[in-house]
Amino acid sequence: MTPLQRYLVVSTLLFGVGLAGALTRRNAILVLVGIELMLTAANLNFIAFWRYGPNPESAAGIVFTLFAIAVAAAETAVGLALIIKIYRHRRTTNLDQMDALKG
Repeated sequence: MTPLQRYLVVSTLLFGVGLAGALTRRNAILVLVGIELMLTAANLNFIAFWRYGPNPESAAGIVFTLFAIAVAAAETAVGLALIIKIYRHRRTTNLDQMDALKG
């Protein structure tokens, strides 16, 4: 097994755990954690393909991953702000009780 394949296996497992967590949890914060795990798996793929790709001397993979991390951080901040606002209104983070968008 090559080092690239090892990274891809770890990334696949990480993505699978994040997907399972995002689909099976009822708590909105734990769903966000699952989504972050999936984004981390994608970033691991970016770095692995950059490192073992045809041109590892360029910094393109690192720059792309840094932009992906910045976008993920902004997404998490917006998602957490929405969850906090819904919690203040409904007093729950259970996704089954957050089905109505009435004010």
